Amino acid sequence: MKKITIAIDGHSSCGKSTMAKDLAREVGYVYVDTGAMYRSVTLYALRHNLFNEDGSVKTADLQKEMPNIQISFKFNAEAGRPDTYLNGECVEKEIRSLEVSSHVSPIAAVPFVRTAMVAQQQQMGKDKGVVMDGRDIGTTVFPDAELKIFVTASAQVRAQRRFDELKAKGMPADFNDILKNVEERDYIDSHREVSPLRKADDAIELDNSNMTIPEQKIWLLERFKERSGQ
Repeated sequence: MKKITIAIDGHSSCGKSTMAKDLAREVGYVYVDTGAMYRSVTLYALRHNLFNEDGSVKTADLQKEMPNIQISFKFNAEAGRPDTYLNGECVEKEIRSLEVSSHVSPIAAVPFVRTAMVAQQQQMGKDKGVVMDGRDIGTTVFPDAELKIFVTASAQVRAQRRFDELKAKGMPADFNDILKNVEERDYIDSHREVSPLRKADDAIELDNSNMTIPEQKIWLLERFKERSGQ
């Protein structure tokens, strides 16, 4: 049975990670959350005062710190998914905060950060049998991926999902702040110079605004079977 590479790209808070995790578990592939990698760099930058007052990145200072930023994933059997570790510390909860969400797009737009993360991602997926989600997986990280999905949903729907997710975790949440953050991230992600968010020419688009998670799982599994010959 041949293994393939699966690239799932799309806008923030459109359920890419949930889809990718479920598919990886279903088909026995390795799941890599690339967004968590950029969020981890962002958390490190926040902790080490690497942002200016206007929210821009202190790029020279961050570049010096990059060798000190090690990101890894360890499977959490209880949760049934990988947790993200920053320099050996589990930061899965910390990287999902609105503060990190509000600062991640400028970090992800820094060319040397993207170069470092893309190199790590390509190493993780070199043997195929991997599901990776992010903003530039099908266009930059794995342009030859056998299955590329581009996920989208309306900004209102995505903000509501993020709001519900934070409330369920007992974290503070304001819908209007989240909607503003979603719209700002869309703009920054789509307009950055390095690896902007765009649909790969050979990607299958999925608008999941009105789909349930079980419906998405069925749809994605069918696409997987088509491309992997199962």
